[in-house]
Amino acid sequence: MGAGSLRRMNPTVRGFLIIFLISGLITALSLESAVTTLFFLVRIVFFLAIALLIFFLWRDRRSEISLWPVRSRVVLYGGVLLAVINLGLAFALDYPSSTGEVLIFIAVLGGSVYAVFRVWRDQMRYANY
Repeated sequence: MGAGSLRRMNPTVRGFLIIFLISGLITALSLESAVTTLFFLVRIVFFLAIALLIFFLWRDRRSEISLWPVRSRVVLYGGVLLAVINLGLAFALDYPSSTGEVLIFIAVLGGSVYAVFRVWRDQMRYANY
């Protein structure tokens, strides 16, 4: 199979072929522990990226948020804190392992995101900016 035939191949088939080759290489070389370690490190980096994004959003808007009523600020910070704790537990403890835990995880995350969204939307709607 030459390079020209790989370019003419269906992209989906080519992608599956690449995945198959990589998984075969991992299995043949017994690299399962290395892949597990790499997956764990990627999970940590992903969690830190989410936390950094939230921090940058807060840093850019903190002067506006400081003008909000106390109740709105408490709901905003509480929702963000609850979402970060929920995601942190999920990443650190392999938290959602059963169907019930997955439903609880989604409900808590959805509720906290909804609370943050509603407070943000209400404050932007009624603000005199």
